[in-house]
Amino acid sequence: MAQAVVTLRIMPESPDTDIHGVQGAAEQLIDEFVGEKGEKRVSIEPVAFGLNALKITFVMDESQGSTEPLEQKIAVLHGVGSVQVIDVRRAIG
Repeated sequence: MAQAVVTLRIMPESPDTDIHGVQGAAEQLIDEFVGEKGEKRVSIEPVAFGLNALKITFVMDESQGSTEPLEQKIAVLHGVGSVQVIDVRRAIG
């Protein structure tokens, strides 16, 4: 099977949410989902009125199927308003 490169956008509940705390917890869940501590690319992007979105890009094996179980776990973290997969690409090479 090939590898998939997945990008999640995590929106906090409010501008006052500790975005770095959410980042650490989300990265830990991603590592558990992938089955190893892999390299991730993380960025914090301003949305509006002081609200910042957390974007995390990671690599997973396609054979794992859907990221829905991971999204559901991240969605219930303290401070998370929503989770959305915004990009999935097949890694070739």
